[in-house]
Amino acid sequence: MALHLDLTGLFSPSDGEGLTREAFLQALPAAEQARADHWAAKPAWQELPGQHRHLENCQARARQVRESHPLEAFAVLGIGGSGLGASALLHALSPVYQEWRPQKGDPKCFVLDSVDPDWLGEWLESVPLDKLHVNVVSKSGGTIETSAQFLLVYDAVRKAVGSDEEARKRFTLTTDNKAGHFRKLADEVGFETLEVPDGVGGRFSVLSPVGLFPAVMAGMDAQSLLEGAARVDANLAQASAEEDPALAYALAHVLWTRRGHNVHVHFPYSHRLRLLADWYQQLWAESLGKRLAKDGSVVHTGATPVKAVGPTDQHSQVQLYVEGPNDKVFTMLKLRRFGRRLEVPPPFAESAAFQPLLGRTLDELMEAERQGTEVALQQAGRPLCVLELCQLDAFHVGQYFMFMEVATAYAGGLMGIDPYDQPGVEAGKKAALALMNCPGFENLAGKIREQLQSQSRITLSC
Repeated sequence: MALHLDLTGLFSPSDGEGLTREAFLQALPAAEQARADHWAAKPAWQELPGQHRHLENCQARARQVRESHPLEAFAVLGIGGSGLGASALLHALSPVYQEWRPQKGDPKCFVLDSVDPDWLGEWLESVPLDKLHVNVVSKSGGTIETSAQFLLVYDAVRKAVGSDEEARKRFTLTTDNKAGHFRKLADEVGFETLEVPDGVGGRFSVLSPVGLFPAVMAGMDAQSLLEGAARVDANLAQASAEEDPALAYALAHVLWTRRGHNVHVHFPYSHRLRLLADWYQQLWAESLGKRLAKDGSVVHTGATPVKAVGPTDQHSQVQLYVEGPNDKVFTMLKLRRFGRRLEVPPPFAESAAFQPLLGRTLDELMEAERQGTEVALQQAGRPLCVLELCQLDAFHVGQYFMFMEVATAYAGGLMGIDPYDQPGVEAGKKAALALMNCPGFENLAGKIREQLQSQSRITLSC
């Protein structure tokens, strides 16, 4: 039932130029201090698995939804951390084709994390709007993309059901409990809400109602999700620094980054886990990509997270990984047991290509592919580790979420940066608001337009 981390491939021989075991051990005392600092100020997101009221509130709201109106489809409106966790959960734990064939009694579930007019417009034309429930997710309520989605979808639902009163039944707002645009809207207009807890940022919110409500609506075992996360939290709290796998993961990646390995590849060998890599990309990039250190010095630090899916990307990316620049660190995400066992049928004709498949199963082929890539990367001197989930269920996915969140927090401490702020993202948000003529941003809008007009454009056409 445990999450396993194999660090073997991250260490070079003692006479090598990469990260040796000796160098790793020499760095442990500083890492131990970063770990101690983290646990002394245990963040709010790490308390979520033990706060049962959030799951109970989500379950209660889900019952209300199912009783209050016909339900065939469920959609999350949110972007970044407001949608990536739900997407990862749906693809990992719901029926593979749940968007058109969900489990009996559950709605088709969608996460709408874009304002692309073609995509959103066609979706609105394709779902039964009178049998839809919409979960709008925004802690602050100030995310302009989510506001645009909300206005568009609310208008469509209102027209489909005939009144504002009926339309409001079809919406749940997951937002701040005290302040913000959507909180004010809910209080004044009468939308039902769920809470984004204080101190929980979007990329750390998957175990809050941000992820729990979609999980419950999709029929997942959300209780086991929290129990898996709680197990990892308890085990890490009790471990010594030398035996803490999240600390080892963080420290090794930070040390490799300092050695010029600035690309961190997340490589799940399970198609259902592929969107865990999308969730990881935001967690790692937004938490650790910073211009300033905590002491105010300019550091421009952070590695670039990259998604690869095995074995698909063996045929698209591994050529670069094996023979290209040695600037990457790899995390292979492995399943010990798949949920199904598919044996390859006997060949219908003699062929050397069929011979290796005789009597074999697809899970054997998947693991052979993974091991083959692991060996090829190691022979090329590429650092890698293997993170193993025992099986694909809510408990083990919960373990994965907590492990990666703690490892990210540790890495921030080791790097001397704040893993919880996001000034770069806020700058982009403000620029978008300014260009959309939002009140209060007039001066910024003028500066942006002046900058755009002053640039000499270099354009080519074909």
